[in-house]
Formats: sequence, C-alpha cells, structure tokens
Amino acid sequence: MARRTIKVEQIARVEGEGALHVDVNDGRVERVELNIFEPPRFFEAFLRGRDFSEAPDITARICGICPVAYQMSAVHAMEAACGISVGGALRELRRLLYCGEWIESHALHVYLLHAPDFLGYPGAVEMAQEHGSLLQQGLRLKKAGNAIISILGGREVHPINVRLGGFYRAPRRSELMALRDELSWGRDAAFDAVRWAGELVFPEFERDYEFVALRHPTEYPMNEGRIVSSRGVDIDYYEFSRVFEEFQVAHSTALHSRMRGQGAYLVGPLARYSLNFDRLPGSVQSAALTAGLDQECRNPFKSIIVRAVEILFAFEEALRIIDCYEQPEESAVPVTPRASVGEWATEAPRGLLYHRYETSSNGSILEAKIIPPTSQNQPSIEDDLRTVVEGNIALEDDELRSRCERSIRNYDPCISCATHFLKLNINRRGGV
Repeated sequence: MARRTIKVEQIARVEGEGALHVDVNDGRVERVELNIFEPPRFFEAFLRGRDFSEAPDITARICGICPVAYQMSAVHAMEAACGISVGGALRELRRLLYCGEWIESHALHVYLLHAPDFLGYPGAVEMAQEHGSLLQQGLRLKKAGNAIISILGGREVHPINVRLGGFYRAPRRSELMALRDELSWGRDAAFDAVRWAGELVFPEFERDYEFVALRHPTEYPMNEGRIVSSRGVDIDYYEFSRVFEEFQVAHSTALHSRMRGQGAYLVGPLARYSLNFDRLPGSVQSAALTAGLDQECRNPFKSIIVRAVEILFAFEEALRIIDCYEQPEESAVPVTPRASVGEWATEAPRGLLYHRYETSSNGSILEAKIIPPTSQNQPSIEDDLRTVVEGNIALEDDELRSRCERSIRNYDPCISCATHFLKLNINRRGGV
C-alpha cells in the first residue's frame, strides 16, 4: 500500500482554530496530530499581580460559550484560598447558573455542530432546509439557557454579576419564577431531544477510556465533588498535580495532559455520565436507558445522546432550584484575602476544569494555573483518531477525512479555551 496523508487544514464546526494531520504508510498509522495553531493567550500571566477579586471576571473572558465554568472554578478556588465556603440559597443559585450554561452550550453543540454529522449535511445552514423545526427547537433550548445566565449573571455572555462570596445582586423569587413556563417547555423538549438522539445511527466504536470526573455524595456534579476515575482515583482538589501533569508537544499551542505514569484519560459528558449515572433523577435515568444508553457509555459518537441527557437533567435541576428558592438576606458573604493557595475543579460542559491560585496577604495573585477540559482531552482525541483510521483504512481519503472530523467533533473541543501557554526558547547569539 502507498503512503497516504490525511489532512484537514481547518476543522469545521468546532470553537477555535485547529487542523488534523494523519500519516499512513503501508496500511500502518505512523503519525496522528491534532494541530492546534490558535495563538496562545496567556491568561495565567494576565492574572499575576491582579487583585484576587478580579479573577472571576478575567477568567470569564477565556470563553464566550462557557464563561460560567471559568467564573465558578475561579470563585471556588479563591474562596478555598481564603478559607470560606458558600452554602444555602447562594450555593443553589450558583448551581442554577451552571444549569443555564450546560443547557446553552450543549444545545449549541447537539443541534448546530454535531447533528449535521449524523444527518448527512456539511453544516446547520444546509440542514435547515429539511430540518428547520429541529434547529428551531435547538435554538429555543439555547435561548432558555441564556435566559438563566442573563438573570443570574447580568448578561448572557461573560456574566458580570458573579463575585467572591456570592453575587453582587441576588434575584427576586418573582424573577426566577418568570422563567418557569419556558423551562417547563424546555424539559419536555429535552425529553424529545434524548429520544431523537437515541434514534440516530452510530458507528460500532468503543474505547477503554479512563474516565475522570467529579463525584458528589448526593448530586450529579457541577460545582463540587471529589475527583474520581473509573480505575480507582479518588482525590481532593489539592491532590490534582500529584496525579495529573501537563506537557507540551510541538504541534499544539495548548498543553496536553496525562495521568502520571499512565497516559491519556477522558473528561467530559461521557465521563461524567458513566461515573455518576446513579446521581441522576429517576426520570432522567429512564430517558437515557430508553434512548439506548447503558449506565456507562464508551462510544464517543454517542456523546450526542449523553449531552441531550444532560440538557434534560439541567432543566429538571433548574426547575427544582427555582421552585425551592427564597431570596437570601445578603447576596454575598464577606471574603478576606490571605497568603494562601486555593485549588478547585468544576464540571464545564466539556469536562473537568481545574484552577489553582496562590495569593499574597493583601490579595494579590502571585501565580495562576488553569487546565481546561479540551487541553486534558487532546491525547484521547488523538488516540480516537488513530483507532478510527486503523479501523477504516480501506475507505477513500475523503470519507476517511470525514470520519476523522466527526471523531474530533464528538468532543465539542473548545480550542480557544485550551490555548493558554506556549514555551518560548530564545537563543541570543551576540547583539540584541
């Protein structure tokens, strides 16, 4: 067999700038690279020297699709550094804010970015000609999620109402109850979405991932929980760097991650669902099983079903929180800086998001470390691509290229989130 090169210069229907390069020689895969070439944005460096209270607003600018995840991780990590925790209605409001983000982010991916792969269209615009009502449903679901974020966060993108200790302003009960009718519609529509996704045709493809996600004693995890894996990891946030490490590869402006001494792992909806199925409400469990999922899912192409399940859960959870909500007397608890280190992880739509901050006694940020889910998933994406190519080596280049792109979109990668760092070596030889 001749040498083959499968290239995609610009991967479509993902957030950010990435490419694909696969070399095959005599039927053997020699090289697989997810080339992330988007310029790094150095958010950790931007944070150094800023006041600890600024971290939520600065980190929210990392992503316009999942700003809540960055705010929540920053808030919790800073509060851990300051030795406080937030409970009661304020804790519930944070969880509600996260529901809004899961809904809008998952709906965007399921309907506009991922569905065309299964229905045979190059994009959502072409798909709209025959599936207009489906796209309208997806856009309405996304709008419902945005409405939650707008009320709690002050605006839909890059919320400005989040602060250390709580919120600048807590909503009135009447404001949240005004969302109820649309959220009830969303819950019903999400049941339909799970059913619809379960009827799609999926490749026979499974991987023996090591799943990594948060796990909470009583809740499906969003803001809190221990970091666990399908192979026995069970750690607190401050132990993250003992188990996981980042490393640089030449073909990516985003750092890769691996488990020390072991290799790739998977974060995201599949990991969350598989490690926390028993934490879902009974109605959501039933919908997932009826759609053809087991209690664990190792087929990444079925992530579209799992995201639909999480949309359904987020609507159920949002309605529960709103029905029980009573406006707190204070919208935030006091937070006093101290010389300390704070670490935390929350569950962004795309998976585990880890933050670590070192602060001085006057609240200045000395060091910041942010490890996004897409950065953590890069080695698994490349492993998936290798398996896809090896299993479909007889396909023509165009079809094989399409399979590879589909495999990448299973992850809903947020490439801009991941490009935080670039190692730069400068060799000066005389002069300036």
